[in-house]
Amino acid sequence: MSIDALKGCVLFTGFSDTQLSALAELFEGEHLQSGQIIFAQDDPADRLYVLLSGRVAIRFKPHDGETLTVTEIGQGGVFGWSAALGRRSYTSSAVCLDAGDALGLRGADLRRLCETQPETGVVILERLAEVIAQRLRSTHDQVVELLRLGIRSQPPG
Repeated sequence: MSIDALKGCVLFTGFSDTQLSALAELFEGEHLQSGQIIFAQDDPADRLYVLLSGRVAIRFKPHDGETLTVTEIGQGGVFGWSAALGRRSYTSSAVCLDAGDALGLRGADLRRLCETQPETGVVILERLAEVIAQRLRSTHDQVVELLRLGIRSQPPG
């Protein structure tokens, strides 16, 4: 993986060429096909992804309901962060909507990087925390709206 691909990602803005070189060794490029299931809900969480191009839907299937699209990821977006958090499985699925390219990083490699290069690891984790917080705010609003719609569609008493 070239450092130029990483330079274009918001997650790595401001990193030195030395830091980017260390990261480039860990990332693998992947081409995503439209309709491809990148990972399914409950699959082992082993990779974090940065989307270089294309579009990916993050979907959640509650045990007692229909599948919900939680968000759509575009260029520069991050998904699969269950792997970065050390979770055993993904809490949602990721499906490619528009073909494109992504960078994949094994969660174990990211955790090892945080141990061996803490200055780089801390910045990545802080930026991931921002992505996660933003997604949770967005998801919260969507859940509230779904509940409102569900309540309005229920017949009275």
